[in-house]
Amino acid sequence: MTPHGIALGDDLIFFSRISGSARAAGFAVRQAKSPADALALARQSPPACVIVDLQTPGLDLTDFLVQLKAAGPALPRVIAYGSHVEAETLKAARAAGCDRVMPRSKFAAELEGAIAGWLAPAAAPAE
Repeated sequence: MTPHGIALGDDLIFFSRISGSARAAGFAVRQAKSPADALALARQSPPACVIVDLQTPGLDLTDFLVQLKAAGPALPRVIAYGSHVEAETLKAARAAGCDRVMPRSKFAAELEGAIAGWLAPAAAPAE
């Protein structure tokens, strides 16, 4: 199965940018417009990465991460982005355990170059 990701957010235009960058890198990303949708997708097929728009309506990030961890064999990479003026939200996302947290502008600037690394399968632990 091709490694894939889930993008949690309801912005269709921004999602098309994420999915286009993923496709160009040889990966697939499915959109989830709500935390419940993202969890359902993660239970169907564990993703390598979940990209989270911190402004997603109804998102309780800490609860979402707990449920995401329970949805599959391991917690996928979690990349979060949000408004640069909401510094406390970005700080809280770091504290909640997201692997990478950045303002939306930085996320957009790094997207094409970084998405392959975010979606690549994690290396198997050495025995």
